Parts: sequence; structure tokens; C-alpha cells
Amino acid sequence: MSAFTETAPGRAWAGWPVWAVPGLVTLAITLVGLGHAQPWRDELATWSAATRPLPDLVRLTRTIDAATGPYYLLMHGWTAVAGTSPTALRLPSALAMAAAAALTARLGARLAGDRAGLLAGLLFAVLPATSRYGQEARPYALATLLAVLATLLLVDALRRPSRRRWAGYAVAVAALGLLHLIALTLLAAHAVAVLLTAARGPTAAGLGPADRPRPDTLDASPPGDPGAEAAHLAGGAAPAPGRRVLAWWLLALLPAVALVTPLASTARGQRGRQLDWVDPARLPDLVSLPGGLAQSGVVGGFLLGLAALGAVRLGRRALLPGAAALLPVLLLFTAGTLVPLWVTRYLLFIVPFGCLLAGAALAAATPAGSRPAVAGPLQSAPPETAPRETAPPRAAPGGTGLGAALAVIVLAGLLGLPDQAALRRTHEWPRSAPVDYAGAAGIVAAGARPGDAIVYSPRDGWLFPDLGLAYHLGSRLPRDVLVVRDQRADASLWATECGDPARCLAGVDRVWLVVTGRRADPLAAVPGAKGEALRDGFPVRQVWPRPGLTVALLVR
Repeated sequence: MSAFTETAPGRAWAGWPVWAVPGLVTLAITLVGLGHAQPWRDELATWSAATRPLPDLVRLTRTIDAATGPYYLLMHGWTAVAGTSPTALRLPSALAMAAAAALTARLGARLAGDRAGLLAGLLFAVLPATSRYGQEARPYALATLLAVLATLLLVDALRRPSRRRWAGYAVAVAALGLLHLIALTLLAAHAVAVLLTAARGPTAAGLGPADRPRPDTLDASPPGDPGAEAAHLAGGAAPAPGRRVLAWWLLALLPAVALVTPLASTARGQRGRQLDWVDPARLPDLVSLPGGLAQSGVVGGFLLGLAALGAVRLGRRALLPGAAALLPVLLLFTAGTLVPLWVTRYLLFIVPFGCLLAGAALAAATPAGSRPAVAGPLQSAPPETAPRETAPPRAAPGGTGLGAALAVIVLAGLLGLPDQAALRRTHEWPRSAPVDYAGAAGIVAAGARPGDAIVYSPRDGWLFPDLGLAYHLGSRLPRDVLVVRDQRADASLWATECGDPARCLAGVDRVWLVVTGRRADPLAAVPGAKGEALRDGFPVRQVWPRPGLTVALLVR
């Protein structure tokens, strides 16, 4: 049997190339240039939070960034072992993206056939967004992995309910909510699948035929059915009656509710400070969403077109992945018109579901003369229970037609090459406005003398010039002379400066001034008493413009 043909439920691991190949390809692509781009402002926040002692990390989440607190806790343990180099900070995300690609392929195989799953995983692997967020020390890659994992576990639980499967689903959903609150909008799609399964069986939800249960058992398959025997060997059971399915799903959500509710409550109180840079959602944001999610306008449009075609070809089987791709967008957009929540990368977790639909479209492109057949579970349905739908054509065994589909994926990869190269140069968005923390740090390191001080402006924004130079300079950083309470003591991402800058600068002869933006006159960009103290006592000796920053040496 070909590795890319359908496998019985009990032999899910027999088709291991379907998931292993996309996972390995994704890992290989994501590891290329993993540490090349310097950490950008969001990653600097991760570094600052993760390297604090646990009590200080807990205090930070009570002030700001509570929603990211569980990820910071995870990274606290990771950095203690792996270090804080760009590669070390990003490696968990790279591994998560590889696992997400593998699980996308497995989910695609469950819903649309092995070939569709393989192609979905490979398409996910070549997206610029997969590399972009697989190379970022933020929780989005892990949330993407957990979103696909939770959906895959839900499909298994609805097809063959068991305590073990529902328990796995409960853990995945709780972890998803802890790592990314907005990703819980995925539960709207899960609710659609659960309610349809409870009302009319898995077939109505596009998950397979709804078999008739026997009176004395939960086994809904006819005697001798190999799928039922495999399910029993795997410790599962056939679909339970409707109310029991709904009850199990609601029960599985309880751990997430218990863990996420206090986190969401704290994060809600921090929203004014955390998201003060976010604008209300507008209709043009929906138009730009595919390109933003794919990190490439061309590839985003390409993926959207393939996904739409795949949804048509899959028919009812597109219900779950289609809802998983659309409902979170609609929910976040609606909420974003009222409160500042609409940020494109917050929806990264829906990309695998779009790839799944696109993979189904590619798998349906069998050569003329091949006889399409319905996907595995629909073939075994008794005539009276087989759904009246246009099932996706099952690809012919072996490599027939696979080369053409792979060529389309290669084309998608080539279309995204400019963006792949750009994201490995800088993670800033837009990429036309990079911030060169490393370059500024190199200037200071090359010219610093004992007794030098360093001053930053502004100190309360989101560019974090102080964190950027502290990351790159470490112990070589000149004394931050104006600070009276650093980020750790302040339980925030910003330091508190003294109220009398002239007094705090007394006794200092040389000051390294770092201001955001390109400034011909950096002193003029420093407002308030701090600017007056610097202008009164420190003429500018030399200025070094860097992308996004300006460094000046002031000498009394």
C-alpha cells in the first residue's frame, strides 16, 4: 500500500510520512537563519520577563502582560537551560511550528484523505508566516500548535468517544487558553461540530457517517466492521448519543474555564495600557487579513483562492476547518469594532485550517481518466446512512497527480521567497522601518569609557531602546544614570527615572544618548526637564544614525 493512501482509524500511525514529511520540511525551513534577525521589541519584552526571578515575574503579570504570563513562565524555565541567544529564545517556536505542520497533515488526513493532509502540511511549511512566527520568541507558534492539536483531538473524540480522548482535548483547550486568550474563539467552530454531531451524528458535522447504536452498547458499528474493531483495540468507542456528546464537551471545557477566567479578568483590567496602540477594526482590515496572516500579499491571496476552492470540493467535510478559519475572524472583528483587539497576528492560529482546505483543493486535482472516489470513512458508510454530498475526489494511489500538486506548492514557496528573505533580516513590522538595536549597541561598546553614563528617550514607549541595548551589551552597558527604579523593581517593562535629571547627572562627564527615530539634532528630541539638563550641560560631540535609532555622544 502507498504511504499516501487511506488508513483505517486503528492504523493511524501506519501513514507516518503524511505527517512526518511536512513536520521535517517545516523544521528545516524554519531553522534557516533562525538567529539572524535581531530580537525585535516584542521579543525583547519576552527576554526581559523570562529572565526575572519568579516572584518578580509574577509581580509583572499583575501590572501588565498577564495574558502572556503563562508563556513567560514557560520561557523562564527554557532560558534557564538553553540561554538567551536569539536562536535559543526562538527554538521553542520553531519546534512548535514543525509540530503544527505535522498535526495539520494528520487533521487533513482525518477529514479529507492522506494526500490532502500531506499537501496541507507542505503548504503550511512554505508559508512566510510559518517561518516568521516560527522564528519569534512569542506565544503565537505554540498557540497555533495547540489549536490544531485541540481540533484533531476533538475530531477523534466525536468519532470514537472515550474518557481518554475527552481528557486530552480538555488539556489541549486549557493550554490553548493559557497561552493565547483570543485563540479560544476557535471554540465557536468546535461548538458547531459538537452541536451537529449531538443532533445528527458525525456525518452531519463532516466527520464521517453517523452509525446507528445498538441498544446494549455504545458501539455504533455493525458486527465485523473493521473500523469498530480498531476503535476497540485503541481503547475508544463509537459515537455516543447526542446529549452524552454535548455533556462530555461541556465537561471538557471546565478546566479551561477554571484556569482562564482569572487570567482573562486580570488581562481585561490591563487592556488600556497593553493595547493602547491598537486602533478599532475597520472593513479594510478584513481585506488585508490574508496577506497579513501569510506575511505576503501574493501568497495570502493564493492561499485564500485555494482554500475557497477546497471548501467547495470538500462539501460537508469543509464545515469544521471552514468554521475554524472564519468564525474566529468574525468574532474578533466584531469585538474589535468596540474595543481595541484587532491585531492580525492574533489570528495566526487559523492559518493551518486554511491550509487544510487548500490541501483538499490540490488533492482533488487528479489527472483526467482517474476515477474519483470518496474519502475513506464515507466509503464504508451503509447506503442508508451515506450522506448526500459531493465528496472530495480521492487521489489515485501512488504518485499519480502528486507531482502537479507539489509543483503548485513549490510555486507558492517561490512567490513567498522575497518575504522569506526579508523576515530573516528584520522582524519589525512594517519591515521598511527596522530598529537596529545591535548597531546602536555596537557604537556604544566601541566608544564607551569607564564612568560613562547612558540616557534614553523616550522611556515610556513600545520600542524599548533600553531593553534593546541591555540585551546586546549585557555587563558592558554604561550606567543608566537617571534610573531610580528599573523594570524589575517597577514590576513593568519600563524603568522609572529620577524627577531631577540635573541632580542625577551631576558628576558625569560623558553621556551616551539613545533616542528613537533618525534625528539630525538628537538633543532637540528629548523633552522636559531631562532635555533641559542635557542641553544645558552636555554639548553634542558626535552623532551616529542607525535604522530606527540615533546614538549621540555628549561630553560636558
